Amino acid sequence: MLKVALLTAGIVAISIALLCIKLIVLPNGKFTNSHISDNKEMRKRGIHCVQSMDKMMRRENPHKVKERV
Repeated sequence: MLKVALLTAGIVAISIALLCIKLIVLPNGKFTNSHISDNKEMRKRGIHCVQSMDKMMRRENPHKVKERV
C-alpha cells in the first residue's frame, strides 16, 4: 500500500513539474489565457462567456415601451 502511495505522489509531482516548465524556464513565463472573450475567433463570431452574455441580457432596455400601472 505504501508503494502505491509513493508511486502516486511521484507521478503527481512529475506531472506538476512538467506543467510548470514554461513558468520555470522562461523569464516572463505565464499560462496563456483561455477565457473565451480573449479568443480572437470567438470575438469575431460575437461569442462571449456566459457571465458576460447574462449581464448583457439582464440590462435595462432603453427603448422599451413604458406601461401604465
